[in-house]
Amino acid sequence: MSDAASPKRPRRWMLYAPVGLAAAAGVGFYAMLQGLQDGSYNPRGVPSVLLGKPAPDFSLPALEGVDLPALTAEDLRGPLPGPVLVNFWASWCAPCIIEHPQLMRLSREGVAVYGINYKDRVAEAGAFLRRHGNPYRRLGRDEPGRTAIDWGVYGVPETYLLDRQGMIRWRWAGPITTDTLESELRPLLRRFA
Repeated sequence: MSDAASPKRPRRWMLYAPVGLAAAAGVGFYAMLQGLQDGSYNPRGVPSVLLGKPAPDFSLPALEGVDLPALTAEDLRGPLPGPVLVNFWASWCAPCIIEHPQLMRLSREGVAVYGINYKDRVAEAGAFLRRHGNPYRRLGRDEPGRTAIDWGVYGVPETYLLDRQGMIRWRWAGPITTDTLESELRPLLRRFA
């Protein structure tokens, strides 16, 4: 009789498995919602294998028609006069327009913002900067996208913060909004000043 009872027991537990999975998913979803509310859940503060390391080697040509020097990895080697932002952007990128006022504000405040124009047409990139303003001190053109791959860029816009020693300390995938600027970036700029 015990042989007949044992096959029923595993089947009964199989009925409870979906309920357990649903409960676990509900707990995870609740934790995510709590994190969104208190700011501890950060879907765009994407980890990077480059954190704590110097920028990968690269040498990009200048953007023709824009009076800015080109950008190379040597420009990001420490010691630097202060923290530096490296911003990957493109004229065809709608979130880049959302982000641009924050970059302009940081540039006016004296933060060094270096740009890498990603897979863009020269004329459109120049027109974007003439229309919206130019926050960059240096600007490289990554038409093939190889430099973006070496940095681990998911898409544009994407921004990296380097400290005075030229080490990458922060990565943000997506536009830097006013909220991101105040809650995420400003404390880091003060910390690495």
